[in-house]
Amino acid sequence: MSREHLATYLNDHLAGAVAAVELLDNLSSSYKDTDIPGFVAPLKTEIEADRLVLEDLMGRLGIEPSSVRRASAWFASKMTELKLLVDDPASGSLHLFQAFEILSLGIEGKRALWLALTSASERAPELKLIDYNRMIARAVDQRNRVEERRLKSAQDALLIDAADKARSGSPQ
Repeated sequence: MSREHLATYLNDHLAGAVAAVELLDNLSSSYKDTDIPGFVAPLKTEIEADRLVLEDLMGRLGIEPSSVRRASAWFASKMTELKLLVDDPASGSLHLFQAFEILSLGIEGKRALWLALTSASERAPELKLIDYNRMIARAVDQRNRVEERRLKSAQDALLIDAADKARSGSPQ
């Protein structure tokens, strides 16, 4: 196993966790007069806890967090925020739908991380430092909750209303 490859992979996922927390903070502030802050607060706490597990694993393996990747994650989260605002300046239904989709995919990536480490630990016993099955189950639970909200928000964001149909000449 290449230590550099492992360090790159773990740092990429650490950066993803940083970006996810930024996105959750943005959702909480953008939708403060809705039930969104109540939904994202426990999710943020869990993602931060998962990030700490990853940081602990990296520390135990002697892998330093990459400040460049962390800064890149912060920058990417700001670009994501900008993209969401350009697509839906009013922070409406499309913004919410796309944000939940990004979170859902990120959480699936985290599940893939734990699965990959489980597999790699079969040949690299030094990786057997955490309960990967527990982390996989947490990621599945998080993704299920976000997916439920993503699909619900899709109903609002992707709805073609009567005015749109009239403009396009489609029968109602």
